[in-house]
Amino acid sequence: MEVLSPLARRLCDLIDGRADDPTRWPEVPRLSVGLVGMGSGSPIATGPAPYALDERTKEKLVEPARELVGFMLSKTYGWPDILVAAGLAGMDADVRAALAERHGPIAVAEIDLVLGWEVELRALFAETSMHDGQPVPVPIEWIGGLPGYVGFARTALEMARDRAVAIHAGEIPYRAEKAFDDSERRTLGRAVRLALLRDESWLPELLDELVRGIAVAPTQAKTLPSQKLLFEIARAAEEHPTPEVISALRTARRITRHGGVPMQLDRKFKRMEPALADRLEVAFRIPYGRVRQEFGEHTAVISTDGGVELSWWHGSKKLRSVPAAVRREHPDEVKRLRELAKLTQQQQATLARALEAGYAGVTAPPYRQLEGHPVAERLIWEFEVAPDVWRAELGMHVPDVRVRLWHPARASVAEVRGWREVVQDKELRQPFKQAFREIYLLTPAEEASGVFSGRFEGQVVHYRRLRALFKDRGWTSKFQGHWEEDCDAHRVMAGGEWRATLEHYLADDVHADIGRASFQRRSGGVWRDVPLREVPPLVFSEGMRDIDLFVGVASITLDPQWTGQGPDRLRDHWETGPFAPLTPSAEVRKDALARLIGRTAIADRCTLTDRYLVVRGDLRTYKIHLGSANILMEPNDAYLCIVSARGFQPGLFLPFEEDGRLALILSKAFLLANDTAITDPSITRQLSG
Repeated sequence: MEVLSPLARRLCDLIDGRADDPTRWPEVPRLSVGLVGMGSGSPIATGPAPYALDERTKEKLVEPARELVGFMLSKTYGWPDILVAAGLAGMDADVRAALAERHGPIAVAEIDLVLGWEVELRALFAETSMHDGQPVPVPIEWIGGLPGYVGFARTALEMARDRAVAIHAGEIPYRAEKAFDDSERRTLGRAVRLALLRDESWLPELLDELVRGIAVAPTQAKTLPSQKLLFEIARAAEEHPTPEVISALRTARRITRHGGVPMQLDRKFKRMEPALADRLEVAFRIPYGRVRQEFGEHTAVISTDGGVELSWWHGSKKLRSVPAAVRREHPDEVKRLRELAKLTQQQQATLARALEAGYAGVTAPPYRQLEGHPVAERLIWEFEVAPDVWRAELGMHVPDVRVRLWHPARASVAEVRGWREVVQDKELRQPFKQAFREIYLLTPAEEASGVFSGRFEGQVVHYRRLRALFKDRGWTSKFQGHWEEDCDAHRVMAGGEWRATLEHYLADDVHADIGRASFQRRSGGVWRDVPLREVPPLVFSEGMRDIDLFVGVASITLDPQWTGQGPDRLRDHWETGPFAPLTPSAEVRKDALARLIGRTAIADRCTLTDRYLVVRGDLRTYKIHLGSANILMEPNDAYLCIVSARGFQPGLFLPFEEDGRLALILSKAFLLANDTAITDPSITRQLSG
């Protein structure tokens, strides 16, 4: 083992201190702190100090620093730390030569930039480097203030793009996963994060070319030039999303031949899209409007009114499919238009998710940027027509006043009912559930309980289904095994100021018990539990709405084939849960059914009660639970198992269809109203039993 002199060891400890317990970083002296004399606080928070090492101190550090350089070069220290010691030792040229042999050209270009800085700035920059695979929590915007770094970020990404292009042109031999080394990946990660944060105008085109180049091999191989860099860009997009980077990554997902990459990117998309809620001024750049292209006598149209559709026309006549002549003469254009339609659909979904996630925001986003957007025309807005006086309107048509998205939690019962009538009568397909949105108000029991809500405690769910829902709604959780002690799922809300938490525990290998819900506020970089009465109403409502969705979709009570499985406790839950009092989501479903049933051919056979849609057939009368969609048969409340009735679609306009339950209930109602026509033996045996 190498032995360092006491002063060299002290320098090494200053550098290596940050690898200790991260929670103790403010107490651990670091080289940057020691150099600039800024005490125990974060040096990045206030920038470089106005004072630095005096010349006499630097002279004393030269010899131990030279000793330390040799030691660090023989170990696995990152080059940013080595450059600090090199600056103290006066060994820049020697260290640069040694590092150039170890790292790729893009990392060497960053090394050359940092070598041009004083040692104090190098030390501060070292705080941004990676340690043990975890990024030091330094604001990325600080790097943008370092001399020359913004220009370097563009140069680095251009170098990466050019290398990817050269690989595809055959100018650089292709080796799977070897297009960039790890140091280059880290350099490019910093560059792309800074450019995304600054929303640089040059970035979208450059990044699109780079992502395409690294996502697919130049051969027919199912490998790619750099999976690591692709995921590094995806992680940067999770932190600082833009519509363009999401589109570029969706293109990568579509063109890659690697079997595992699409699944990994899908997980990241579910975190990127909600994160756009914190950057709505960026999200509002998502393109909209019609795309129209002529092909002789035929026209292709991509419309975004009420949804995205690629249609083909001959004059004023809408065709059922692509004209044969267009398909034959313009195959590449047809393919491009189909890809553009898919991309447009993804972009519209991204904007809708961002808007919906913005409900819990602390400050109102610049909604005015959406004026004229088809999405805005299908949403209800509130306009401040006088101080603290808000008026709701469909579409953004009131100029020159403050505007915010309408939420039923801020409206009267009569107003909510009125807007639901408007949406139903106009057959308005809203981009997300707004008029029929559930409201979750704090109950007296929750207010008295302090920081925990037991509203959903004790529910039993399919664990893997629950995990999928977590990912879909932007929640994070560790995969649980019997070894895992962390049993919480989290969703960060309100621009990072609030967090919703749900406890859940493995009941057995496939099921989980739902625990308590709570909310935390970020304070001093730490999440702290907050009494439920202090949680903003919309933050509480939106967090609890997600949890209700998780329980409603993943519950074992929704599985008609589950009965008889598992221990007695789970069996008892399955038998009692499907017919429990209605949750807010089921109450909204009941309200929608009340508006729909009267418009159907089976209206005279249907009645709504407190928990059920009661359907009168010729053989029996049936009670369909409005929460679970499970069925009881009169007169003895015998359970009727219908695995799926989704083939019996009633052809009605449904104002929302978030989890498929509304259509399922209607489908079962249509089926059972004409029960004498049922031929499925698995059902007829139960009807005659």
